[in-house]
Amino acid sequence: MMQVNVAEAKKDLSRLIRLVETSKEPVITIARNGAPVVKIVPVDSPPVSDRIGIAKGKFKAPDDFDASNEEIYEMMSGGSIF
Repeated sequence: MMQVNVAEAKKDLSRLIRLVETSKEPVITIARNGAPVVKIVPVDSPPVSDRIGIAKGKFKAPDDFDASNEEIYEMMSGGSIF
């Protein structure tokens, strides 16, 4: 855990935030006169499992949704489009 004083935090705030964002430092404590005052910590983001399937039941794909897969494959693999 890294600790910096208020003056250093003012000067290097962007760098300190980047350290927390990239997980190089899990927590940075800012101190005044050597006494811890505040912490910089990452914001909790929702787990991936909570985001997957978020649109479930919101729309219905047509039954023939993938009917042209062969045609698209041919176009993408160098086949003629005309």
